[in-house]
Amino acid sequence: MNPAFLQDALIYLATALVFVPVARRLGLGSVLGYLIGGILIGPHFLGLIGGEGKDILHFAEFGVVMMLFLIGLELEPAHLWRMRRLILGTGSFQMGVTTLCFLGAFLLLGFPWQAALASGLALSMSSTAIVLQTLKEKGLDRTQSGRSAFAALLFQDVAVIPILAALPLLALYTAPVPDGASRTFLEGLPGWAQTVALLGTVGLVILGGRFVAVPFLRFIARLRLRELFTVSALFIVVATAYIMGRVGLSPALGTFLAGVVLANSEYRHELESDIEPFKGLLLGLFFIGVGASINFHLIVIRPLEILALVGGAIAIKLLVLCLTGRVARMSFDQTLLFSVSLSQVGEFAFVLFSFMYQLHLLPAEWTDRMMGVTAISMTVTPLLLLVSERLILPRFGTRETEEKATDAVDLRPPVIIAGFGPFGSTVGRFLRANGVQATILDTDSDRVDLLRKMGFTVFYGDATRLDILQAAGADRARILIAAIGSPDINQDLVEKVQQRFPHLTLMVRAQGRPDAYTLMDMGIRNIYRESLDTSVRLGIDALVKLGFRRYSATRAGQNFLKYDEAAMHRLAPHRHDESAYIFTTREQVELQERLLAHDREANPALNDHAWDSEARVDRPPDAETGP
Repeated sequence: MNPAFLQDALIYLATALVFVPVARRLGLGSVLGYLIGGILIGPHFLGLIGGEGKDILHFAEFGVVMMLFLIGLELEPAHLWRMRRLILGTGSFQMGVTTLCFLGAFLLLGFPWQAALASGLALSMSSTAIVLQTLKEKGLDRTQSGRSAFAALLFQDVAVIPILAALPLLALYTAPVPDGASRTFLEGLPGWAQTVALLGTVGLVILGGRFVAVPFLRFIARLRLRELFTVSALFIVVATAYIMGRVGLSPALGTFLAGVVLANSEYRHELESDIEPFKGLLLGLFFIGVGASINFHLIVIRPLEILALVGGAIAIKLLVLCLTGRVARMSFDQTLLFSVSLSQVGEFAFVLFSFMYQLHLLPAEWTDRMMGVTAISMTVTPLLLLVSERLILPRFGTRETEEKATDAVDLRPPVIIAGFGPFGSTVGRFLRANGVQATILDTDSDRVDLLRKMGFTVFYGDATRLDILQAAGADRARILIAAIGSPDINQDLVEKVQQRFPHLTLMVRAQGRPDAYTLMDMGIRNIYRESLDTSVRLGIDALVKLGFRRYSATRAGQNFLKYDEAAMHRLAPHRHDESAYIFTTREQVELQERLLAHDREANPALNDHAWDSEARVDRPPDAETGP
């Protein structure tokens, strides 16, 4: 293997290992850690990795290819239809107004209208990779701003298809390809033929995904070889990207379409689980590549011009996004988060500007400038989000909520609930029905407003921030219920509460055993797996329908929960040793069965059941719920 390749791989991996943990520890997010690391090791700074920034991005762009394939897999046509108003309304308004603003700005700079329109369409794009990753890390993906951002990004991703189809029609002329240059199918064709070829290629990807990829996966699945299915998933992604690249289109666009086509197939979840690890690694490389691609030489030569272009692009997008948020009737803080998160220029702009240069819509000099503006704006966005969260929202976004909640905080509720989604709201309503008041922390401002109207004591804000916890009365409360949907955020909250408020009793939501084991390592004993009780309750109802008495089935369910909790503590020390874990699991399953059988034998009331369906078929309905 080439030593130079191994050296570059080592530098990339070391950059991620050094900068991402530091950035996460400082509360900056992993995306900014990747970007800063890429800037430092790039050819325009320390020069630890060679090559031009565009070459680095060309390699790292495969992370975006993987990500868009996964996004496509999650977008079932039925789900898209349910979101049609949000996607069409928010997406079309934001993109249309932004494009018109940039069109006017570039016309003032002396651009031909074709180049001005094409550049405006490219700059109206936002970064799907950065926005979705950042919102997910901060637990904001299910807020109103998160849903609206996703809708706008989805509209932009789909809009790339007609934009790529329209660009050849805007081209002034088609120049011959230099000798020795790599040719694509579209090069050399007249504008109308390029548009027809593009639409035909998109149709080919859609038909191939439906009538070729699904039967192919069905054949591979019959072989029952997990590694072969993983290879097949990668083959579909790489093959689609290759075909689109050979034609001269965006590989990411092709894989996005392939993902949408396969979203309704029975192999959707298997494909997601197989591609996810590769996506995470390559997406990190993409962010590093964006940082490394920033041309500091160009910035040094024309610093004021580049800064003016970056500042102008972000300012125009911020103003339009704020207007979009107000039209969508978002609150101030949700509008601010929505606007700042989408204020950068997206990775699809790299593809569009390259295509414009190929079509001679933009000269080489302006293409380099636009590439630099795109990369710098992507780097600045996490910093803007940090400023808005730390400086703007605490002063302007939460003041009204905190002032209205001040009197209720004086009541010193004994319980704090962090996260009021489906899980937390059930706990909160149960406590309130039994006369126990609770202080609620949530990052969805619209949900906060609704809860305040219902009479709950609510604070808007990130529960992992110590100042928010202090304002919510953590120093006086007795119990903190960590019910946030993201396990990473929950664990971060647990760690901070243990250090700052050790008197609080922590009761923590877990998504399953792996999450529960991590919490156990942190010293948490009050762990509640979110699907366990519901699963057992379903089993109890099934026993009742099979002829068990309600009391007997309920008692059996309670005993099962007790034994399963004990088994989890016995299994925890063995979870890193697969063979020992499997052996101990079998032991515990057999033990649970023996204990439950012993309970039935020791208590005649629990043994009153019948597996003979004929003996129960005529039983009256009310007999199933008898004592």
